[in-house]
Amino acid sequence: MSDQNVINMKEKGNGFQWRNYTKIGIFFIILIAVLVLIFSNLFIVKEGEYKVIRQFGEVVRIDKDPGLGYKIPFIQSVTTLPKFQMTYDVSEAEINTKDKKRMIIDNYAVWRIEDPKKMIANARTVIGAESRMEEFIYSVVRAELGQLDYDEIINDEKSSRGSLNDRVTEKVNELLARDNYGIVVTDVRMKRTDLPAENEQSVYTRMISERESKAQEYLSKGDADKNRIVAETDREVKELLAKAKAEAETIRGEGEGEAAKIYNQAFSKDQSFYSMFRTLESYKRTIDGDTVVVLPSDSPYARLLMGYTD
Repeated sequence: MSDQNVINMKEKGNGFQWRNYTKIGIFFIILIAVLVLIFSNLFIVKEGEYKVIRQFGEVVRIDKDPGLGYKIPFIQSVTTLPKFQMTYDVSEAEINTKDKKRMIIDNYAVWRIEDPKKMIANARTVIGAESRMEEFIYSVVRAELGQLDYDEIINDEKSSRGSLNDRVTEKVNELLARDNYGIVVTDVRMKRTDLPAENEQSVYTRMISERESKAQEYLSKGDADKNRIVAETDREVKELLAKAKAEAETIRGEGEGEAAKIYNQAFSKDQSFYSMFRTLESYKRTIDGDTVVVLPSDSPYARLLMGYTD
């Protein structure tokens, strides 16, 4: 028998095994590829975000609720939009007030995406939405401040910024809703007002003059109040002194009356003593160091002066 008719079973078995290994390897490669394809097209929707699914550039679905989502491979794409509130710093702008004065305003806005589909359809991106929002804010602020005088804007006592911010927020939202931008402005605030450089010095000078005038007004009012208080105090003092004097005179009169009564009671008990006392009292009133008295030597007055009691 020739060698050509001999079959090597060992070589045949090895070939069969390699074919099986190859098939298994291909199967695992395909399985891994499928798994990679599946997992690469899964996405997670987190709290505070929207997932926008596009197909050939068009929005086909928006996932809003947290959880796991899936897109069709190679056909669909996923982009993320924020659901939380965002702050946008509006660019500085120059406006004219009602009294024809120029000023620079600086605002900021707090906003959020309410309808992602409308926002994408009309603004395309978050940057586009902020750009349109800024245009509306500038337009409304310029119109509102154009109805106010400069003093009403910068003077704290006359300022209507509180109600102004509310009006601007409301009107900006009306414009955004009218054009279906799908975003809502929560608040618009004026954080700073400045003057153009060429106007600063003149305004500062006028403000200083106003403050000095106000200070003088306070000083004048203080002086007037001081003079009024002093006058009232002087009047009250005079009234108190007059009342005290009147009461003192009354008490003195009562005391003198009481003293006279006591004197009368005492003197009525001894007439000669009373006569002598009255005489001595008259001496006290009429005789001093410069008095010259000429009396007869036998007069009672002279005898008393000389010490005779008989």
